[in-house]
Amino acid sequence: QVQVRESGGGSVSAGGSLRLSCAVPGNVLSFNRVSWYRQAPGKQREEVATITNGGGTRYADSVKGRFTISRDNAENTVYLQMDSLKPEDTATYYCNAWKLWDADYWGKGTLVTVSS
Repeated sequence: QVQVRESGGGSVSAGGSLRLSCAVPGNVLSFNRVSWYRQAPGKQREEVATITNGGGTRYADSVKGRFTISRDNAENTVYLQMDSLKPEDTATYYCNAWKLWDADYWGKGTLVTVSS
């Protein structure tokens, strides 16, 4: 199965920033939605941010105002800019590229660790 590829995770102190990248297979605009999810140990996976092929975005309440999802159409890449990071943001972040009938691709994840 074709996989998306995440990168950009790492370890930062509280208040720091990271930018995650998600390279999708083919034209990013061919996907109805590209989303970032995260899963912390012992917690259920949650949707963090989503961008639609029309450019609409939505965010989890917990990250609204701190995270920004964006897209570089020429590079077929979706980004998640994470600012003002908190320890509770610590999780493995996964990229999901979805298209009705055609695709539901998941990456392997990239680990984000935020120390207090």
